[in-house]
Amino acid sequence: MPRHARIDAAGVLQHVMVRGIERRSIFRDAGDRDDLIRRLSLLLPETGTACYAWVFMPNHAHFLLGSGQSGVANLMGRLLTGYVVSFNRRHKRAGQLFQNRYKSIICDAEGYFKELVRYIHLNPVRGGIVKTIEDLDAFPYSGHGALVGGTDIPWQDTNYVLRMFSGNEARARKAYRAYIETALHQGRLDDLSRGKLVSSLEGWTDIKGVDRRVKGDQRILGDIDFVTRVLRQSEGAFERRLIIRSKGYTIDVVIDIIAAMYGIAKNDILSKGRHPRRVEARSLFCYVASRDLGISVTDLARLIGMTPSAVTCAVERGKRIAIEKHFKLGY
Repeated sequence: MPRHARIDAAGVLQHVMVRGIERRSIFRDAGDRDDLIRRLSLLLPETGTACYAWVFMPNHAHFLLGSGQSGVANLMGRLLTGYVVSFNRRHKRAGQLFQNRYKSIICDAEGYFKELVRYIHLNPVRGGIVKTIEDLDAFPYSGHGALVGGTDIPWQDTNYVLRMFSGNEARARKAYRAYIETALHQGRLDDLSRGKLVSSLEGWTDIKGVDRRVKGDQRILGDIDFVTRVLRQSEGAFERRLIIRSKGYTIDVVIDIIAAMYGIAKNDILSKGRHPRRVEARSLFCYVASRDLGISVTDLARLIGMTPSAVTCAVERGKRIAIEKHFKLGY
């Protein structure tokens, strides 16, 4: 059964984590780490996503992101798919690299921002890679170095973080470093890595006035008011999908509608091919299936026989086509 889209609102703070399958390494050498950094430098500006904190560990990585208009899913789908293809080619391997989908926690910036930055940047200490604050300052695969002034990372929003400590840059860097050092030997904080609200029916019992059917596979870190706001924000898309499904729109029905619209066979949408008319129809289908049916990029890729990154591009192309043609399902 296709997995449905996550709660992924624009303009919210998200703590994103990726792990290697069976806890295996996702970085074998500096070339791998540099490749992921290069991809971040391209995709963060392109998707309008802000990165406040990040760290690469041997078998996992953390990011603190401010999502752009398209949410975090677009960024992470393109980032991880491209990285896996490159990693497999470099190391002459095949198959899955990451453990399931990335994990995402939507966070209340007002209550947790500074704490999350510190938690993420202290990962090398908790993992035993470095022991002292000086070692951490010199650790090259973390956003900490940019915040203390040791490195320049154009795609990392250091100014936003430093303003949390002082309006004066020099004082802000000093205050940030002291804030990090006070928790140098702090252990794991489960709230920051797991969130407080379990995304299951049992986890929604305290949320009033929010449809319990709105579920994803991430959690939300914040008080009840914050959680309720996020869930209600996500309900618009969810309710649209409920209406569409209640009217009998399924994947097969959508394919039939678009195939008839373009005068092509149903299989032309589900098969590869570069004929302009088929490409346009396939792109429109990907957009409608993603937006209105909530089908994940991964499941669409499997259905059509394309890579997730190609499906992501098709969704963006399909959005432009839908706007140009004023296309929407009958609701």
